[in-house]
Amino acid sequence: MTRLILIRHAKSGWGNPMADDHDRVLTDRGHRASAAIGKWLVENGYLPDITLSSDAARTIETAQGLIAAFDPAPPVELHPMLYHASPDTILEMVTRQTADCIAVIAHNPGIGMLANGLVGAPPAHRRFNDYPTCATTIIDFDGPIRPGSGTCMDFVVPRDLTDKRPPPK
Repeated sequence: MTRLILIRHAKSGWGNPMADDHDRVLTDRGHRASAAIGKWLVENGYLPDITLSSDAARTIETAQGLIAAFDPAPPVELHPMLYHASPDTILEMVTRQTADCIAVIAHNPGIGMLANGLVGAPPAHRRFNDYPTCATTIIDFDGPIRPGSGTCMDFVVPRDLTDKRPPPK
């Protein structure tokens, strides 16, 4: 079995309107969200063997926030190809891996489109299709990672973890 954890970067901002998109950093909300998702991953036993991340500032900061919850922390590989990558590019990078549990931190629309394309049936969560910042999907595969062949084991957005109301359906 192979497990794939697909994570969109946490909330970033345009604090410096002259900054290049690649250099955008997380907002305070984004830092809180990445820490909450990291804690959720650990609490639920979703422990990646390796994390592949875009080399953009906001994905690097998201990775740092997530892995702070892990002990030991999984290795993080930065890949420029994941910056605004298409679903096919992300999938190609994932299928080259030999680890049993692979986390990917990337950008929309690619990461959300990949999550939608890999699962046989989407989760009953109203935010799955728009894949907001720091959305995280856990997908298991009994065989090779192929479109439509994955089982969605879990899906969460930061608001599910920080909001006192029940998660939206």
